[in-house]
Amino acid sequence: MTSSELWTRATADRYDAEESEMSSAAVLGPTLDFLAELAGDGRALEFAIGTGRVGVPLRERGVPVAGIELSEHMAAVLRFKIDEDTLPVTLGDMATTVVPGKFTLVYLVYNTITNLLTQDEQVECFRNAARHLTPGGRFVIELGVPPLRFLPPGQVAVPFDVSERHLGFDTFDLVEQILVSHHLTRDGDDGRYRRGHSRHRYAWPAELDLMARIAGLELEQRVADWDGAPFTQDSAKHISVWRKPA
Repeated sequence: MTSSELWTRATADRYDAEESEMSSAAVLGPTLDFLAELAGDGRALEFAIGTGRVGVPLRERGVPVAGIELSEHMAAVLRFKIDEDTLPVTLGDMATTVVPGKFTLVYLVYNTITNLLTQDEQVECFRNAARHLTPGGRFVIELGVPPLRFLPPGQVAVPFDVSERHLGFDTFDLVEQILVSHHLTRDGDDGRYRRGHSRHRYAWPAELDLMARIAGLELEQRVADWDGAPFTQDSAKHISVWRKPA
């Protein structure tokens, strides 16, 4: 069993439309370049592959890709885009599910490791990545840096999007390292908003490095974005790469 919240059919059906900016060439181009270079001539495994936002175009670039996905509804949307023989997907959680073969690259993008709501499960996710890697293979995570510096004393909420059709803010439980993302989304032009939320366990880069060490992986690089900008104390997110010793 996993603590991850299971994404519904309704969420899966609207996911691509709501994440159209994340599927743009400006976002995906550097992401695919980064991942394809690390995969080299080997195979790539995407944890929480979802609707295939990254996995499908990476496969179209010629990298053999397989995926693990918890939500059958998200996987069903992916299956409309590409067949099982071309991009196989195994239903299961990313902390314990094992797929056949070895990979030069395992990757987990767009903050998705935070879907695992306990530290133990996040550690097991690293161990599962190491289990699938060839010697010298890499595990890549894209993750935001917890924006706790925006929290003055007594405040528990931080806005992350205030736009015409969407209001989003995170609330924080600083003891349990749990944040809840709240969304108010306007679906039509009648002025009505749909409310939704999701729970996440945030983690700092140093905490992830310790998880990697427990799994037998070594930090190779950490940058601020897919273009390779330096990671600094002001970076809003990081792309971290850990290597399995040869």
